[in-house]
Parts: sequence; C-alpha cells; structure tokens
Amino acid sequence: MRVGIPVDISVGGLTGPPREEAGVKRVFEHRRIWRLTQDAFASAAALIAGQEPTPEVVVGIARGGVPLARLLGAHYGVPVVELLARHNRSDEVYLPATGQVELPEEPDLALVAHRGSRVLLADDICGTGSTYRAAVPWLATHLAPAGVRTAALCRSKAATFTPDIWVWDTLDWVVFPWNDTARTTEDLIVPASPRVRPALGAAPAHAAEPRDRR
Repeated sequence: MRVGIPVDISVGGLTGPPREEAGVKRVFEHRRIWRLTQDAFASAAALIAGQEPTPEVVVGIARGGVPLARLLGAHYGVPVVELLARHNRSDEVYLPATGQVELPEEPDLALVAHRGSRVLLADDICGTGSTYRAAVPWLATHLAPAGVRTAALCRSKAATFTPDIWVWDTLDWVVFPWNDTARTTEDLIVPASPRVRPALGAAPAHAAEPRDRR
C-alpha cells in the first residue's frame, strides 16, 4: 500500500472537513496515565460487539485500531482489513497532534474486495477526531460502502468527532497493550455498557470519565 500526500485537516485537505470544523489540539488533564490491560481490552471489545450491528467487514486503522478490529471481526465472524492512516509518529506520552493524517493514494486489493459493503471502522482512541474525519470520507470516496460506522475503545472528551460507539471517555493519556512499555498510574475499569452517539434530535448523554480508584 503506497502512502499518499498527508491530509492536513486543520486547513481542509483532500478528505478533511472545512476549516471551521477542524480541531487538532490535544487536551490533557495531566492527572494520571491510564493503563488498559489485555483483559479489559478483550472485555471492551465484547461490549462493542454486543451493541454494534454486525458489519460485513471491519476496517482497523493501523496500527492502534488493528487489535480491536481483529477482536471485533472474530466476534462477528467477518473479514478484517487494515487501513494505514497515520496521525502520530510514535507512542511517546503526551505527543502533540500534527494536524495531518496520511492516507493511501488508492485502496489496496484487500479493501477493494469489500467495495459496497457495510463497514465498521475501528481505532484504539479518538484523540482529536482528525483520523476519523479523514478516514470516513476516504472510505466513502474509494469504496462506495453501503454504510460506515465507527468504533473506538477511548474517546477524549475534547475530541471534535464522536464515534458511533466507544467504551471510555478520557482526558489523559492511555497506554494500550500493544504500545511500548510506559509508566502508568491507574487502570481503566470496564463499564457495564459502552457509550453510543445519540441519534439526531436526541438529548446528548453525559458519560463520566473513569473514576479514580483512590
């Protein structure tokens, strides 16, 4: 897969939103560094699969979204395909957002095979919303899907994009099982149910950030 020109969503790029919708500043409280354990990750994926309608293919945003996509694909019994959409260059803690999302110039054969399908787009975290806001229209343009829904493990409460379904609201850095080892201070606790984006016209849900265990 050949990576194309970076999409600068802060100024309205090829697949980015208009300037007034863009927001790339990452916001942190700096109160803790969350850890997502492997067991909590598996439980969170099961929560998403139990609530989200079955797609025809799960597309994982590489690299952080791929482990979630694979678990969801196993739950649903559907194919899993990777989409290389790079935003952060490393897993360095509190790394600033760049405002650019690199997407392929064209979909590879694995993606093309699912043209016209119902797609579930999965990522580990919706930090600013930039990756989703670039990837969703890219999929619409290149795959003409029957529909694209979005899933994440975590969503920053400062993000400018709300996935269709996610598990944790956070305002601090999260270390996932597939990240490089880093010092963490608290574990994410699996809630009873996932968060979902309210339907149009519905009152927004006020989901709380995970509570301190102290």
